[in-house]
Amino acid sequence: MSGLLDDFRSEFRKPNNTLVQLILVNTVVFLTVVLIKVFAQVSGNLQVSQWVMNQLQMPWSPGALARKPWTVITYAFTHVEPFHILFNMLFLYYFGRLIEEYLGSRRLVGLYLLGALGGGLCYAICYNLIPYFSVPVGTQSLLGASGAALAVAVGAATLLPNYTFHMLFIGPVRIKYIVLFFVVLSFFNSTGENAGGNIAHLGGAMVGFCYIKLLQNGSDIGRPIYWVMDAWSNMLRPKPPVKVSQRQRSTQTAASAYATAGSPGPSVSIPDQDEIDAILDKIGRSGYESLTREEKQKLFRASQKS
Repeated sequence: MSGLLDDFRSEFRKPNNTLVQLILVNTVVFLTVVLIKVFAQVSGNLQVSQWVMNQLQMPWSPGALARKPWTVITYAFTHVEPFHILFNMLFLYYFGRLIEEYLGSRRLVGLYLLGALGGGLCYAICYNLIPYFSVPVGTQSLLGASGAALAVAVGAATLLPNYTFHMLFIGPVRIKYIVLFFVVLSFFNSTGENAGGNIAHLGGAMVGFCYIKLLQNGSDIGRPIYWVMDAWSNMLRPKPPVKVSQRQRSTQTAASAYATAGSPGPSVSIPDQDEIDAILDKIGRSGYESLTREEKQKLFRASQKS
C-alpha cells in the first residue's frame, strides 16, 4: 500500500503530467465510492453510501443545488459504473493529450473544468425550464466526466480538425468526424433514459468549441480558473526562509529601480516565418505526431498571430 501511495505522489510531482493527474483523480474517487458502497451493503448501512453520493452528484433542483454548490465540479469526477469511467478516461486521454501538447497543461485543466461547469449549467437550465425534463425524468441527478471529456474532445477537434486517429478495424479517421459522431449521438439520446447526462455532453461540447474559437481570437476564458489554480498551488507550496545579504539587497534595489524606469516585462515570443516553415515542412514529411511539444505550441501561437 505504501508503494502505491508513493507512486501516486510521484505522478503529482512530475511536471507536464496534468492529463495523468486528471485521470488519477477520477480513478481514486471511483475506487473510494465503490469501496464505500461495498462496505455499506455488507454492513447493512446503505444510507452512508447514499449520503456520500448525494455530496458528489449534482442535483437539478435549484434549492438542492444552492445547498451543495460544490457538486457543479465534483459530479465531473464521480463514477459508479466501471465501463462509464473506462470510456470517459479513454476519451479524455486520447483527446486530452492533443490539448496538453498544443496548448499546455493549464489550458487542459481549464477546458476540463469549464466543460464540467458548462455541462452542469446546461443540465440545470433544461431540467428547470423545459417541462419534459422537470416532470417525467426530473428525479435524475448528474454524475460522470462525460461532459468535461467531450469539451476536451470538441476542443481538440476544433483546434486540429484534420488530425487523424488510426482506429481498430476502421483505419485512419479524422478526429472532427469522430467527435461529430458522439455529439450527434448525445443529441439523439437527450430524451432517453440518461437525458441529463446527454444534455451535459452537449453543454460540454459547446464550451469546448467556444473555448478554442475564443482562444484563437486572443481571448482566454479560462483565466479565472488559472488564477484559482495558482492561488491553490501557492497555498500548498512550502516557502523556505530566505536570507538576504547586504549585497543581494543592493542588487535587488537596483533591479527594482531599473524595472520602474520602464524595462519591458517578459512576454511569450511569437515564432518567425522561418520557424513556422520548418515546422510545416516537418509535418509534411512526418505528420503531426513527429512534432515536439514546443513546436506544437509555436504553431498555435503563430495561428493566433495570423
